[in-house]
Amino acid sequence: MPAPSTKPSREIPAAENVRVQELANYQDGAVVSRTLLHRAAGTVTLFAFDEEQGLSEHTAPFDAIAHILEGTAEITISGKPLTVGAGEMVLMPAGQPHALRAATKFKMLLTMIRSS
Repeated sequence: MPAPSTKPSREIPAAENVRVQELANYQDGAVVSRTLLHRAAGTVTLFAFDEEQGLSEHTAPFDAIAHILEGTAEITISGKPLTVGAGEMVLMPAGQPHALRAATKFKMLLTMIRSS
């Protein structure tokens, strides 16, 4: 049997209250990410985007939900621009090109669902 890992996990602890927005801080001129949960079925990642920062257009092989926690994001999916604010979410379908840009500093939870 392998020895237990001594490396601290960056995932959220089970059965404990967590203030999700405090788990990643803004950094000037940067996009910060932290994986909160990583399983075979999918991942949950917290992102903190400084103003005007973004992710260039790309595709992903799985559906993903972007849930904006604070601030405002500009998300473009297959050429359709959306302005998404705190408390709102958007489904980014698998295989469709999408890009994100921070209209203001924003934090989001990205939930990626892996499926066959």
